[in-house]
Amino acid sequence: MKQDPKVRYRVIAGASHGLHVSLFSLALVVGGTLAAVHDANAQETAAYFRQNCMSCHTIGGGRLTGPDLKNVSDRKDRQWLIRFIMDPKGVIDSGDAYAAKIVKESNGAVMTAAVGMTKEKAEALLDLIEAESKLERSEFAGVQVSSAPFTEKDVRNGEDYFTGMTRFENGGAPCFSCHTVRGVGALSGGRVGPDLTSVYANQGGRKPLSAWLHAPATTTMQPLYKERPLTPEEIHAVVAFFEHSAKQGGEEDMSGPMAFLLLGLGGAAIGFVLFDSLWRNRFRAVRRLLVHGPHRQGETQT
Repeated sequence: MKQDPKVRYRVIAGASHGLHVSLFSLALVVGGTLAAVHDANAQETAAYFRQNCMSCHTIGGGRLTGPDLKNVSDRKDRQWLIRFIMDPKGVIDSGDAYAAKIVKESNGAVMTAAVGMTKEKAEALLDLIEAESKLERSEFAGVQVSSAPFTEKDVRNGEDYFTGMTRFENGGAPCFSCHTVRGVGALSGGRVGPDLTSVYANQGGRKPLSAWLHAPATTTMQPLYKERPLTPEEIHAVVAFFEHSAKQGGEEDMSGPMAFLLLGLGGAAIGFVLFDSLWRNRFRAVRRLLVHGPHRQGETQT
């Protein structure tokens, strides 16, 4: 029995249509997956730049400690940039003229190689910089810094934030817990981090220091402030306090460590007195029982 050609055509056409639909659906799934992966990688790269690069660089916001990275690919070829991102010290030590120029313009500051940096990560960072360079204003243009002179109120607020008298809005740890500034507080602050008396001058002034506080890049500060960043108002006040401290100048104040030492000795002395008082009475009570116990026992028996 012969099959009707029209029926056969409809069967073939239906199968072909079903195959096209399946292939189209598969393409949508694959495309969506690739787009999701690309978006995730882009977000990861942006987060990496924000956490590790924004303390020294902007994209279109001007120079900080390091150069503005807008259109950096127009200044040097991609392979050179990848080598420099992966091993800046190696490129500098090789005698490269452009690398030496960067160091000179950065007042001798040398970029450190990021832990775990790979060629793939370096390429992703360059892709991000190129994309952001095409925008009218990049999200990595940096924190907006007022040029108005600091007031006495700004300095007082900054000192309160530094010492922890006023808590940071997002719950970040007060600077005083790890750092010290000359003449602040009876105990002068923590010693985990460096003395910050001259940090305003050392960082190059208001704008670089504000950028650093906006995105601290050290391994100790990142975990503390990654999810608890300082607000622009808090940064403004803390920078005002650091500027004031830098103007005071002077050597490190040793009154804090001395006060801590004397407080420790005083506390130890008081502890010894209390310990002696408690244990001396206890010893006498035990000795009295040992000495007079048998007598009393004998008297009772007679």
